[in-house]
Amino acid sequence: MIEFDDDKTRLDIACVHGWLAGSYWSPGIARDLVERAIAGSHCVGAYRDGTQVGFARAITDHATFAWIADVWVDEAARSQGLGRQLVGWFVDHPRFAGIRRIGLVTADAHGVYEKLGFHALLRPDRYMEKLSAEAAAMLRAVP
Repeated sequence: MIEFDDDKTRLDIACVHGWLAGSYWSPGIARDLVERAIAGSHCVGAYRDGTQVGFARAITDHATFAWIADVWVDEAARSQGLGRQLVGWFVDHPRFAGIRRIGLVTADAHGVYEKLGFHALLRPDRYMEKLSAEAAAMLRAVP
C-alpha cells in the first residue's frame, strides 16, 4: 500500500536529489538548489513500507495558481499509476480547491495527466517565459 504525506520532514532529500539530478529536466541539479525548491514549495512524498518511492511538489499561493513540478516515481514503483496519483493528490486536496489554474510541463506523460483534466494550453500565445542562460542552453540541447 502506498501512503502519501506532505510532511517535508519525512522526505528523503538525498533520494529526491538523486532522482532529480538524473532527470531530463534538471540533470546534475545541485543538492542545495533542490533543498531551496523544496523549502519554497508544497511537497508530497509517496511511501511504501516507510521507504520513499515518489515525489512531487507544487509552487503555489494556495488560492489562485499552482505549478506542479518534479514529479518522480522510483524505477521499481513505476507503471502502477503512482505519477498520476501524486499529481491527483494536489488536484484533489482541499487546500487546492478552487484554484483557477494548475499547470505542469511534461515531455512524455501527457496521457497520464489528461486523465486528471490537464490539456494543452488554450491560449499559448499569451504565455511567456524568461529562462536563465543555463536553462535555455539545456532546453536547446534536448529535442
